[in-house]
Amino acid sequence: MAIDYERLMAKPFPERRHSYTKKDTILYALGIGLGGDPVDDGQLQFVYEAGLKAFPTMPVVLGYPGFWMRDDPDCGIDWVRVVHGEQRLTLHGEIPAEGTVVGRTRITHVIDKGKDRGALVIQQRTVTDAATGRLIATIDHTTFCRADGGFGGPKIEAPVPHRLPERAPEAHCDIATLPQAALIYRLAGDDNPLHADPRVARDAGFPRPILHGLATYGVAAHAVLKTFCGMDPSRLRSFDLRFSAPVYPGETVRTEMWREGEVVWFRARVPERDAVVLNNGRATIS
Repeated sequence: MAIDYERLMAKPFPERRHSYTKKDTILYALGIGLGGDPVDDGQLQFVYEAGLKAFPTMPVVLGYPGFWMRDDPDCGIDWVRVVHGEQRLTLHGEIPAEGTVVGRTRITHVIDKGKDRGALVIQQRTVTDAATGRLIATIDHTTFCRADGGFGGPKIEAPVPHRLPERAPEAHCDIATLPQAALIYRLAGDDNPLHADPRVARDAGFPRPILHGLATYGVAAHAVLKTFCGMDPSRLRSFDLRFSAPVYPGETVRTEMWREGEVVWFRARVPERDAVVLNNGRATIS
């Protein structure tokens, strides 16, 4: 069954009203590895209710429409073989440590890369405070549908990734992930069985469950915050990257960084396999 382009572009997403508590905020932070040093005040502020702050990438799990590619088989996507392609986050203000938000999602592009080359589905979500209507974040999420190219969609160029400096990185930060990291992170709302069920992982071509791309995304944000922001979450204004290879829970994520004024360019690799897992990263900081 091929992708139904018209159906996808017209797909309605109901508003997602999402109430969350301080425990949810702590769980998200634990899922991306914060609290690894329980006496580090920089990490403790995200995992302890006294003076709790939301980690700045938390909007990626707020107002999330769910794993709709699996739940809507008529859209024609082979959901078992989808992987996260790119993620872009723009922060517009403070993220409450608890509260209610409204997520509004729409599909902006469906790009046919060609037969045997897959397809891209790009969706955008805004997250607003339900009580005030204040815009908290804008999120652009690209899914790479590995098995769905050649459906005959219109000729649209894929977004050009951010280009990294060609000189050697100026800084790096190593953060180890837990063997059970994916099982913790999925409790934040992404219950794709690829990250928990060994049989589904093998069907998708992986030897075992992989870590959520957005968990690795949060690990890299932790590295940037630690290296250039003194762990002050209010200083991170945007965080964009491309996913280039999976991380297996228990591996180390080494984030390599360059700073140019308010821009931090970055990529991340797993040194155990010398594999670049995140690429073309660009963060803006204040």
